[in-house]
Amino acid sequence: MNAEVAVWLFWKMEGFVGLLSYSVSKVLLLSGLSRKDNVQKAKKMEEKVLEVYDAIRTIRDPEKPNTLEELEVVSENCIEMKEIAEDEYLIIIRFTPTAPHCSLATLIGLCLQVKLQRCLPFKYKLEIYISQGSHSTEEDINKQINDKERVAAAMENPGLREIVEQCVVESDN
Repeated sequence: MNAEVAVWLFWKMEGFVGLLSYSVSKVLLLSGLSRKDNVQKAKKMEEKVLEVYDAIRTIRDPEKPNTLEELEVVSENCIEMKEIAEDEYLIIIRFTPTAPHCSLATLIGLCLQVKLQRCLPFKYKLEIYISQGSHSTEEDINKQINDKERVAAAMENPGLREIVEQCVVESDN
């Protein structure tokens, strides 16, 4: 191969690589996978997680004078967010009761449900679970917490509703 042909092939390959690179970047941009879009989505998700955490961290424990945050029942890391449609999110909360046999774990889950219903200004679906391995009856409690009919029935009970209200009310200090 002579030098002229080699130079010509080099320039053709450069053009092809440039066109390929341009095409790939366009596909990524159009598919929503560009770096800038990912950074913006990640920042938006982080803001939503903080919004959820700010709402639930001040819930008071039903037995103790502490908040769920102070007792490390909830933390920022226990919240997962997924965008399921434009401006609609799936919120997954995994909380850790203070003891493996905590009798009030279901009540804590109910408080989380009620507080978020009242506080969040965006459209969402909510799933609440006990952190895996942190409670002796986690499977049963997870079913109760995420059963909308059971949650509605529980909130019709005046005694239970009063306890929930005491837990979710914002403190003045």
